[in-house]
Amino acid sequence: MGKRIFFFLLGFGLMIIGFTYIILYLNLLTIGYNFNQYVNFIIRRFECYYSIIGLLIIIFTLFLKGENHNEIYI
Repeated sequence: MGKRIFFFLLGFGLMIIGFTYIILYLNLLTIGYNFNQYVNFIIRRFECYYSIIGLLIIIFTLFLKGENHNEIYI
């Protein structure tokens, strides 16, 4: 149970970091980038991948079964 909570919080933290960078990079739209250029820039930045990695970690912690069958699933 402790491992699941740790990985859930780790995934949540990574998602927060990734989405923070995505929102910060929205300022590129104000200096003349169009939406296609913005998306192209976002998919090339590694720190924006944290949101996808964090989402995958959260999904795995929510849907993978634990070792103990008496465990309450989060």
